[in-house]
Amino acid sequence: SGWCGAAQLAGEPGRGALLFPPPPLLLFPLLLPFLLVLLLLGCSRPLVLRRGPGQVGYLPAPGLNRGEAARRARRSRRPGVLPPPFPNGWYRLLDSAQLPRGAARSIALLGEQLAVFRTQDGQVYVVDAYCPHLGANLAAGGRVVGNCIECPFHGWQFRGEDGKCTRIPYAEKVPDFARVRTWPSCEVNGMLLVWYHCEGVGPTWAVPEQREVATKEWVFRGQTEHWVDAHIQEIPENAADTAHLAFVHGPAILGGSDLRYTRSKLWDFMKHIWKAEWRPEPEPNEHCSRLLLQHSATIFGKHVSLMDLTVSARQVGPGLVFLLFEHALLGRGIILQTVTPLEPLLQNVVHTIYYQKNVPAIIPKFILRAECIQFERDITIWNNKQYLPKPLLVREDSGIQKHRRWYAQFYSAKSTRLPAQQGLDW
Repeated sequence: SGWCGAAQLAGEPGRGALLFPPPPLLLFPLLLPFLLVLLLLGCSRPLVLRRGPGQVGYLPAPGLNRGEAARRARRSRRPGVLPPPFPNGWYRLLDSAQLPRGAARSIALLGEQLAVFRTQDGQVYVVDAYCPHLGANLAAGGRVVGNCIECPFHGWQFRGEDGKCTRIPYAEKVPDFARVRTWPSCEVNGMLLVWYHCEGVGPTWAVPEQREVATKEWVFRGQTEHWVDAHIQEIPENAADTAHLAFVHGPAILGGSDLRYTRSKLWDFMKHIWKAEWRPEPEPNEHCSRLLLQHSATIFGKHVSLMDLTVSARQVGPGLVFLLFEHALLGRGIILQTVTPLEPLLQNVVHTIYYQKNVPAIIPKFILRAECIQFERDITIWNNKQYLPKPLLVREDSGIQKHRRWYAQFYSAKSTRLPAQQGLDW
């Protein structure tokens, strides 16, 4: 039978059978092109890294898994007397690619539940998620019909432009007052953003477009996402706290992000050196500030010029940062950092890197991975610290108070404030 013939060929030499298996060295030239293709594919693929809530930023506790240790730390923490949790400004909702034509998404952020939908002609609208009829979530099963979103409960249709109800399938007349609240939104730099103001004031500034991203001169090379258990102001305040750079970010990235081991003597042969200057911008860009960073590195005390890097970090409003990179040999690119408050003390932070097309993808991927390690060191500080409205500062810390005065412009007299909290548990 066929099975017997197969066994015979495998068991004894015959026509077409090899007397001896080929030596591995003879196969290597045949496999080399295949291995190179695999390597190039792996290097060219964008780096995508998602860190779940509590996955980083907390120390282990005996007898507890990672999630349990994070929950215990949140419950026992005393967050301090906090500024209002939701500053006024533009915030990232989604990446453009996450909302195709005809799709609707329900998103919780800034203490609100919003419905985001895209019409067939590509226009994006943001409205309150809950239908004023009986409270159904418009984006939980609702359809996009023309320039409206249709409620999945009774088929009421609401126009994205002004929120007005345009159709009730079983009613003779649509009441003039039947409408949902609409939210100003924009689509720029591959992102969808929403404008928030506690008093309902419209946008007072626009999100700048990065020309190289819009023209695709710089291409997408990766994205990281983190959740931070802290007030939003803590994150940009790091820009003005230049003293922390040497202590937290000076040790080599080879030491990882766990602060217990970053200063290990094992990695002491390498040091990152930072020179930084933070300042607010003058009118009409008073909602912006800029951090100028010069990075260099030493290995065994010797300066490594290949690692010299110039970074200009421009903060735009309370939750957007444009980090422009420039290297003499490795070209230019940008990391777009977005910080979006989901809850009063829960921030969604996304870093997206775009880089010159003609630079091998492994270079921006390395930059993003290194930035991720440094950022996760900060997360451990933020997740476990207390906000102090009147910190004990020395003269060299003067930038922190300047930053707080600058950042205060994003709060209003009617900004919601949190009651005194005994701990965090979400």
